[in-house]
Amino acid sequence: MTTGFVYHAACLEHRPGPVHPERPERVRVLREHFERSGLLSELDELVPEPARTDWLVAVHPGTHTQRLASACVQGIPLDVDTGVSSGSLRAAELASGGAVQACERVLDGRWSNAFVATRPPGHHATADIAMGFCLYNHAAVAARWLRAQGLERVAILDWDVHHGNGTQAIFESDPSVYYASIHQSPLYPGTGLASERGSGAGAGATLNCPQPPGAGETEWLRALERVVLPELERFAPQFLLVSAGYDGHERDPLAQTRLATASYGRLARSVLDFARARCGGRAVALLEGGYDLEALASSAHAHVAEWSSS
Repeated sequence: MTTGFVYHAACLEHRPGPVHPERPERVRVLREHFERSGLLSELDELVPEPARTDWLVAVHPGTHTQRLASACVQGIPLDVDTGVSSGSLRAAELASGGAVQACERVLDGRWSNAFVATRPPGHHATADIAMGFCLYNHAAVAARWLRAQGLERVAILDWDVHHGNGTQAIFESDPSVYYASIHQSPLYPGTGLASERGSGAGAGATLNCPQPPGAGETEWLRALERVVLPELERFAPQFLLVSAGYDGHERDPLAQTRLATASYGRLARSVLDFARARCGGRAVALLEGGYDLEALASSAHAHVAEWSSS
């Protein structure tokens, strides 16, 4: 049993713009850091295949893919924040495919857990709108795939500093997928109020723990351990997905949260302990944000080192 690491060099070919914070170097520097430190040699690396069409359309309608394909061919930005290039669609398909393939290996016992180091990120993408640097919602694609394998309850924990409005919108009326987020507020995209708890049959299966600018490890760990994990324990998930952004780091240029590198190791340890106690250790983390390259690489390292060390 080992920790899986999912990476594909084609994810470098998504180029949203020359000065865009979500730049190709994010995953390249992360992997190089893992390699230099020796951590990569302790992981089982997988080069993923693109997501199958049926995996994608379980979340995103075919018209969404058609719009993405047209925009990528023409190089037309999808919104003011979300630029694309000729390699963007394949990168997004690989990121969703890597998420599912990591879940498959954890579900069948080949891996104990996994980290998916791909881009573009996904948690802002709704079923039919690409936004906030995101084209496909990889966590949603993975969750729907897990449900199709017969799992009755899947949890998504989102610790990106920005609220995952897309993931919440996709599952807000679905009682089988619990979405929990710890994020800075106020901050883009302006959603994620504590009062947002889901709707219809999914009422109570959404949980938001917004934190004020300047909050740090004490506040985030308190939210995780005293609010989020007890709620997830009541939900009793059979599999845990983590939308793992590292843009809550004190060095990140896009937020004002004050987490340190070591904070991500402590968050990861608490999450892994929960997963081992409540869902057989089955956990997969998907890279979301993190825009200071050194902080991103070192924080992801602190996370994955915790998951792979025991």
